[in-house]
Amino acid sequence: MSRVKNNNSKKKNTKKIRNFILVAVILAVSVMASYVYFTTQKWNNVIFPNVKVENVDLTGKTKEEAIKLLRDKYGNPALKSKINIKAENRTYTINFSGLNAQYNIIKTVNEAYAYGKDLNIISKYKLISKPDNKQYNLKFSYNEKPINDTIESMKKEINKGPKEPSIKLDNGKFVVIDGNPGAELDGDKLKKDIMAQLDNKSSGDINIDAPIKTINSKTSTEALKAVDTNIATISSNYSTSSWGRSTNIAVATKSIDGTLLMPGETFSFNEVVGERTKARGYQEAPVIINQKVEPGLGGGICQVSTALYNAVLQANLKTTERVHHTFPSHYAAKGLDATVDWGNIDLKFKNTFDYPVYIQAYTKNKTVYFNIYSNKKLKERTYKITTELYSTVEPTIKYIDDPTLLEGKHEVVKNPHTGYRVKVYRDIYENGKFIKKELVSKDYYVAINGITKRGTKKH
Repeated sequence: MSRVKNNNSKKKNTKKIRNFILVAVILAVSVMASYVYFTTQKWNNVIFPNVKVENVDLTGKTKEEAIKLLRDKYGNPALKSKINIKAENRTYTINFSGLNAQYNIIKTVNEAYAYGKDLNIISKYKLISKPDNKQYNLKFSYNEKPINDTIESMKKEINKGPKEPSIKLDNGKFVVIDGNPGAELDGDKLKKDIMAQLDNKSSGDINIDAPIKTINSKTSTEALKAVDTNIATISSNYSTSSWGRSTNIAVATKSIDGTLLMPGETFSFNEVVGERTKARGYQEAPVIINQKVEPGLGGGICQVSTALYNAVLQANLKTTERVHHTFPSHYAAKGLDATVDWGNIDLKFKNTFDYPVYIQAYTKNKTVYFNIYSNKKLKERTYKITTELYSTVEPTIKYIDDPTLLEGKHEVVKNPHTGYRVKVYRDIYENGKFIKKELVSKDYYVAINGITKRGTKKH
């Protein structure tokens, strides 16, 4: 009987222990659940631990607090900052405010604030109790136009071509005038450098040196010093010319005076002299048009191009383009003339020497003069230009009966001109000794047949 009582007593004690443990567990779970709940609740309206934007720790901050922190560190300084571009002796400044520069602070704070908020309570608790580092970065936005405008403005002020050294003839002696290097802003590199620093989000002003390239002149003063000797001299008289023709010769000649031709460069008469217009001082004078002599603006300048051509031949410069007249000119031997016509016919020659060539051109007492200068070593060779007339073609005259003219009367419609075939040679001498003869050109002045009206009307 006593054994049965003991067994019942033991069962009751075991049950009490189990109940106690169960209650304890339930209580512990409840306490833990409450702790987890209240712990996560505290973070509902603030940013979770170890959440950073850039290098700012926003742990436990409200949205408003986070926004203020970031604005104080990034937003407001950005508005007050400047881009200072140092270029030569000037500094160009671009204000951030003018760029409409700003960080996406509110958007980034919203993202940081939302971190972990959509998780269940246990996951939230884990993020809070054992937080991982969570990093957000601000994005910097700005308007590029003020940068582009500033760079373009800088180019206009900085970019300049080099001033080439030059020479002038002063009382028979050459004076070399030094040039100056030019400058060119590397706008692409400058923009790239500016944007790299802007995107780096560094606080404070951006100070940057403008990348400016030095543009050296193509010609050196040493090269110009090599010009020291006259290698060709030509003159051509126009004393019988009218005022208009004389004026045209003087204007064209002045355009050529002082021309400097560096090794490898080509001279173009039309490019140097320019278009023959009244605005540039040219007058009406006889010119050859359609095999006839008629008045035309700039008439007479072919005597200038012809004189220059003869100087070029004498100097042994390489002629690359030259056309003779329709019929021979009175101011040059056959085969030695050179006609020009704006936009149509040109006189061109190339400097194939190792030295620069300087052309002096002037008029005096109705004579045009050309002097070509280069280096004295070129005088070791001299040149003599000769011509050979090897064929003559006589023109015909066509007569047209005209009943409006009286018998015995004649009216010339078109003057005849004899045709010629001519060869031009250059005799080459070295230190006064004949070396060889070379053919320069073969010209054919086409015979021009005449036309004359003769009267048939009876008296």
